[in-house]
Amino acid sequence: MRKTLLIAAILASAPVYAQQTAADHAAHHPAPAAASAKSALSDAEVRRVDLDTKKITLRHGPIPNLDMPPMTMVFQVKDPALLQGIKAGDKVRFSAEKIGSVYTVTGIEAAK
Repeated sequence: MRKTLLIAAILASAPVYAQQTAADHAAHHPAPAAASAKSALSDAEVRRVDLDTKKITLRHGPIPNLDMPPMTMVFQVKDPALLQGIKAGDKVRFSAEKIGSVYTVTGIEAAK
């Protein structure tokens, strides 16, 4: 009897959790906004710029929105004007997206 009362007292003092709907749960864990994921900038060093093919080779750090680790790779450039004034050796910050099956630089700026 004493054990039963003790267990009942412990259970009575334990917090009660109400069943949550998916909407309630999501309110506590907001999903990352697509715009902020797209606008997140990653650090890189320019290895090569090819104006003719609209491509840039970057040695980059992690790219979180693409779940990509640091590496050196060639990217297509969404707008060739992004490559103006950029040369091998420059330190930059850039944003990239996977458009279709192609990894594409969508923005680039000089690192500060």
